[in-house]
Amino acid sequence: MKNYLLVILMLTGITACSLDEYNPSGITADAIWSSPEGFITVVNSAYSEQRAWYGKDNGEWMGEMGTDLWFNSGRANYANELMRYENFIPSKGNPNITTWGNMYKAINICNAGINRIGNAGFTDTVMRNQREGELRYLRAFYYYHVVEQWGGVILSTTETNDAIVTATRSDVKDFYKLILSDLDYAAKHLPVSYGAEYSRATQKSALAMLARANLACAYYYTGGEQQEYFKKAKAAVDEIIARKGEFGVALWDNYADVFNPKNNKQNKEALYTISNSLTYSLDYDQNANRLHMWFLTTYSSKPGLQQSMDYGRDGTRYFMPTRALLDFYDDEKDSRFDGSFQTVWICNKAYTWTETDVKNYGKDPSLVGRTMVVGVDTAMYITKHSVSDKSTRPYLVVDRDSVYNTNGTIKVGNDYVPLKKFMDPITRSAANAQPGFLDVLVIRLAEMYLIGAEAALQLGDNNAAAAYINVLRTRAAKKTPVDYTAAMQITASDVTLDFILDERARELAGEHVRWFDLKRTGKLVDRIHTYNPDVTQVKEFHRLRPVPQTQIDALTNGAEFGQNAGY
Repeated sequence: MKNYLLVILMLTGITACSLDEYNPSGITADAIWSSPEGFITVVNSAYSEQRAWYGKDNGEWMGEMGTDLWFNSGRANYANELMRYENFIPSKGNPNITTWGNMYKAINICNAGINRIGNAGFTDTVMRNQREGELRYLRAFYYYHVVEQWGGVILSTTETNDAIVTATRSDVKDFYKLILSDLDYAAKHLPVSYGAEYSRATQKSALAMLARANLACAYYYTGGEQQEYFKKAKAAVDEIIARKGEFGVALWDNYADVFNPKNNKQNKEALYTISNSLTYSLDYDQNANRLHMWFLTTYSSKPGLQQSMDYGRDGTRYFMPTRALLDFYDDEKDSRFDGSFQTVWICNKAYTWTETDVKNYGKDPSLVGRTMVVGVDTAMYITKHSVSDKSTRPYLVVDRDSVYNTNGTIKVGNDYVPLKKFMDPITRSAANAQPGFLDVLVIRLAEMYLIGAEAALQLGDNNAAAAYINVLRTRAAKKTPVDYTAAMQITASDVTLDFILDERARELAGEHVRWFDLKRTGKLVDRIHTYNPDVTQVKEFHRLRPVPQTQIDALTNGAEFGQNAGY
């Protein structure tokens, strides 16, 4: 089967953190491909487009928006096609359009490298196979995103140098045959570690993607074939867990430590990482990681507060949690709530309550003249619970009844409990700086237990599914002043697909995977209707994105190629 891509450059002069890359200026591609040293720079270039997805708008928008977890009431006209499924048409909708081009650009580099490696002059077979393993891992990685976002579109394994104006579609199952074949090769030939170059794909990365891809692939089959893919997903998980000592990975003892900025570089829970460098010239662009600012509530305009490095660059408000997401956590027992969300802001600006602010914020008149002590007193408290004495507390209080209506719709979109996982007080240059340079944890060990649980459930082994989940719930259980470990354990009878999706939300909220989870399990529309009632336009056909109209218009057989159903 041979398919053709729209205009895609074979190689580009892009940069990737800590990796020397091919720069085509003044040098022919054939010359670069012909030596191991030159070939490695091209392999490095194949990593780059991941950095347009992870840490940027593209991946967070297409991986988390339009699900049961988030809304953006405070930014009512921003990314409506992705968050609300309003006016999502093929001719508009970045990052849908840019992501399509970025993914295929990267795939083309991978195809070129895989097909040319035999002429690269490698004399060390192990090294040759490692470099091919990297390219095959990356091709699988990109095609996984393509097929899950757009379905059975263009599948190519050959290098494209010129504008090709015809294209044919491939079946989703053909995508997965290639993806899984590439990942099998990568798992066999990639090293356990690349040492200091820790963001390269390794054996653990390939096994983790095998777990993800086999799990997703299984849902396109039925009967015995489906069971085989669930078994393969579970087997990949079990191998990672069995070899975690060899791989040098482990769960942090405390959930909050996963996202402690001090633990970010070479994080021990990471199976695959997108690295960013404080040497800016080594990064994809000067906005390496902006995840830190998209989830934050407005705080800097509140009494006793000003923008700070610790509390982050507020004002963007792209991702506000649904009431359901907050309610998925039993915050009395489950440390993942406190490890994921911020509820308290300590005064960082001298302040005395005025008559005007007391009136505006609905406070008791007795608070007029009350001062806040910097670094000591609470300035703001936002909570998922109801608070009956809001007016008499000497700080701003926003409770669930202030933010959400009784039916779960959003009443006020500017003040809410914000996700704090991606806060970056250590690499940004100033409190209002957008660029951050923390690494992005693309796949971490905790996800493997959740994949194992889902595969075990689908194989009819609820006991095994509960065992996987209990590993995470044991870690998550609050230990002091009361030890809730026993109370956090579940049994086989508790395990359902919806419970696993709830558990994935508790563990992985914001980590670029939610839309994939709901799409994979066929729960997208149902769970949005149930848990995100502000999203009213979602339909079943939204389980695929529209093919960019510019792609179809450039094809002489565009009508034959066709648009995804519903668009």
